Amino acid sequence: MSRLKERYKNQVKTELQKKFGYKNVMQVPRVLKIVINMGIAEIAKDKNALQDTLEELALIAGQRPVTTRAKKSISNFKLRQGMPIGAKVTLRGRRMYDFMDRFFNITCPIIRDFRGFEKGTDGSGNCTIGLDDQTVFSELDLDKVKLTKGMNITFVTNAESDDECIELLRQLGMPYKNMEIVLAS
Repeated sequence: MSRLKERYKNQVKTELQKKFGYKNVMQVPRVLKIVINMGIAEIAKDKNALQDTLEELALIAGQRPVTTRAKKSISNFKLRQGMPIGAKVTLRGRRMYDFMDRFFNITCPIIRDFRGFEKGTDGSGNCTIGLDDQTVFSELDLDKVKLTKGMNITFVTNAESDDECIELLRQLGMPYKNMEIVLAS
């Protein structure tokens, strides 16, 4: 079992149940999946940009990404329907917990001038954060990275409210601004 999943089962579940007053253990929110999304704006200029992005995202996530394609043509962006415009990975289960553990405990402290994440929730219990640079992940070989690209990381939970989602992620180890940080042990 993953270290973070074990922590969730033993500590976080009981603390959330006490804090929010759940009557049933099944009401306690949990992380369902993590979606990592990278857009590729340089695809028109560089033919290898898509392949490089797929390789980098596979190293970061530990799983092969899927190419996302344009749904409709937009002439101002020189975009045609069906053209590849990005890559995404959906993590579940053990890979999800392993990624969260690496992200919270290894990657976040490496980010330059990092003070914590803003509360980027969507109103229905999901949290999305954006990174400007993919080179903060220690899995990447910096000599092979040609272009710096940003990415969105979405934590999809079954929490009913944003407060429950934020508390769940904070208990798991996500560093938020102006909140005490719970270190994963």
